[in-house]
Amino acid sequence: MSPHELAALLCKEGDHHLAQQELPIATAFYMAAFSCSAPTAVQKVNSLDKGLWEKVIATLETWCKGKNQIPKIQSKNLAIVSLSVGIAAIFLSTLSPNNVVSSVYKLETLLRRGCSEEVVSKCNTLLKANPKYSMELLLLRALAWVLSGTQVRRGLADYIQAFVMHRGEAVAYVCTRQGEHLPQVIQAFSNCLSASQKESPDGSSLDEWLGNCYDFLSAVAPDDIWVCRAQAAYLFKKCKFEECVAVCSKALKGFSADNLRDEKALGLLLERAAAYFFLGGRMQEMVQDLAEAFAATPAQAMRHFEELFSPHDTERVEEQARTVLEVKFAAYREAVRTRTELRGNHGTELLPSVIQTVQFLLQISPGSKRELSVRLADCHLLHGHIRTALDICDHLLAAEQKTYYNTLLALRGFCSLHTRDHQQALRDFQKVIEHDSPHPNSCIKALCGRGLIRISGGSHYLTALDYITACQLKLEETIFTIKSYVPWNQRGLLLKVLQEEGQKMLQKQRDAPGVYQLASLLVELDASDEASRILCADALYQMGCVEEAHKLLLLALSGNPQSSPILARLALLQLKKGFMYDGNQLLKKVIRIGDTSCLLPIMDIFKDEDRKLMQTHCHFRALTILKDKQEDADIKEAIAYLSFAIIASGGYAEDCLLIRARCYGHLGQKKTAIFDYNAILKEDPKNVQALSGRGFVYLTLKQQKEAVQDLISALKVEAGAVIPAILSLKHEAQGLITQWLLQHGRTALTELVATKDVSKEETLRDLLMIAKALIKICKDAQYHIFYTDVLIANGSSPRRKCAD
Repeated sequence: MSPHELAALLCKEGDHHLAQQELPIATAFYMAAFSCSAPTAVQKVNSLDKGLWEKVIATLETWCKGKNQIPKIQSKNLAIVSLSVGIAAIFLSTLSPNNVVSSVYKLETLLRRGCSEEVVSKCNTLLKANPKYSMELLLLRALAWVLSGTQVRRGLADYIQAFVMHRGEAVAYVCTRQGEHLPQVIQAFSNCLSASQKESPDGSSLDEWLGNCYDFLSAVAPDDIWVCRAQAAYLFKKCKFEECVAVCSKALKGFSADNLRDEKALGLLLERAAAYFFLGGRMQEMVQDLAEAFAATPAQAMRHFEELFSPHDTERVEEQARTVLEVKFAAYREAVRTRTELRGNHGTELLPSVIQTVQFLLQISPGSKRELSVRLADCHLLHGHIRTALDICDHLLAAEQKTYYNTLLALRGFCSLHTRDHQQALRDFQKVIEHDSPHPNSCIKALCGRGLIRISGGSHYLTALDYITACQLKLEETIFTIKSYVPWNQRGLLLKVLQEEGQKMLQKQRDAPGVYQLASLLVELDASDEASRILCADALYQMGCVEEAHKLLLLALSGNPQSSPILARLALLQLKKGFMYDGNQLLKKVIRIGDTSCLLPIMDIFKDEDRKLMQTHCHFRALTILKDKQEDADIKEAIAYLSFAIIASGGYAEDCLLIRARCYGHLGQKKTAIFDYNAILKEDPKNVQALSGRGFVYLTLKQQKEAVQDLISALKVEAGAVIPAILSLKHEAQGLITQWLLQHGRTALTELVATKDVSKEETLRDLLMIAKALIKICKDAQYHIFYTDVLIANGSSPRRKCAD
């Protein structure tokens, strides 16, 4: 198939798509036909009516301008149909020889070949003939002049003229059609704007020209760093500080924190900081930018800083930076204060910004170097940079100047504490404490540090005294010192040691106000710790502040309604205030919980009269319960009250122990009952009720020897009390007792008669006492016979004769 025939077939396919109103595809087929046989395709298109011809021309123009893509077509007559903008431009110029669009495309091709002067000449001719296409031609001529290097300023004027006329279209044209030459265009503007200018190239005012230049550059290269810096500098110079900040912020988004060492980024940071400064009211942002810039590259940052700020401005910047520093450090202190986790480190994330600010101030305030260096060492220590902080402290302490001496010693002491050099730490802390006029905050740090070291030496009481002293100086500063300077893994141990020592001090009635301050410190350190709240309430009680103690305990109870230690203390306070019913209800709650031992640590803290009040009330309640009810549950409740009374007495209340022992015996808890009887007999070995009671328990346990021994001992002390007690027992129990006593008596009497020992008078007296008791308990003949035998044995004694 010849090219002419192939072109005819492609034109036929184009006609088909044109009939379907698929103009771009139809035009593409005509263009494919043109690539095969130009005359055939041109003849075909020119034969179309005027409206269709103009539409084909317009479609070709959009392709040449790059506004639309040439559609891909497939034809059964061609294996591959490859179309390009170059073919479209040639086809367009053939169909319309004076078409400006195709001319522009040709000129662009010519310009790429380096024929700048020819392009300028042809653009001049076309501009005269086709004013409506002035934008494209102006931009093309502008690029030609810039590339030629001879008439650059005229080229820049053309760019600005086109931009002012058609802002959006001009920017789109430059970015799409001249994108490869954009760096050269920007460089040309850079060279022009960098040189001092007295007048504009386009005849407008210099300010208008510069404004248009920066607007054009920011439109065609919004992400170019030089453009952003140049525009920001211009806006800053024109006092358009808000716009300057916006430009700098947009440009800086492209930089990561690691890339701030780049001089361009450094310039943008400092430019924005200066804009913030002159705007006013933006101290935080200004100082943040300055601190970041100086942290990245101090020397370069200082050079730019001195260009932007006058000496007077520098003084104001320093003043504002110090204000921001205090605000930032106050935010850190507040984060530490509100920290709920004792071993947590929340808030330390704020310190890097504080450190950067101090380092910036060190650069611009050489006269305050020592003071700021102390602040820097402090911040490094708080952030955990121990070695850095220690080096700064050593350097400053070795200097001749001695200002901030105590502060530096306290800081170095904590550095040594962190590095486990306890001896050096103790020396530094001791120097601060022994100083004639130490700074209060430094003294607090030294006391806290020394107290911490004393824990490792086992001097827990001295540790408590150090922290009480620190609290008396300034409680808030002591809290901050523990939460921030004391190593996190030692805070829990410190809390427990101070709790225990505070409790011991109250038990010994020592310094309740001091313990109260210590307890207040512990509550602030860990508000969730119940033991600290209780210690605080106990100290208030000993100080005579009963209402305050009551309120604090109620608050603690709201967090843990089943806390026996709190309930027991509240009960005692209610009894003290005369609210017997309320106090008793609280005691009942403790009994239901089952933790009667919770009273044990309280008794050494509460006053004797209050303990006596508790003992009397609980004893009375137990008697009331036992009088009215005898069910097991009632007896158990009575036992609980008796236990409270015994604890309140200090561990020994004879009447309560006796009643409780009988209650235990009633419940079948024989060994527990014996334990209570033993407690009484330890204090009073001749207590008849305890002896007989224990004997009766041994009786139920079938422990004959122990039972007989206790009952005989009781009879020897007061038979008149023991015999009625035996008679009150059941008949079977009475029988068992009398049989055991008779067996014991017979055995003893037999041994006595057999030995005929005249030194057995005491044994005879005991046997006679047993015999008399037996005949009073039971009238059986065997007991009277035993009594007679004892009398006979007694009458046979050569020493004396016993009367009946």
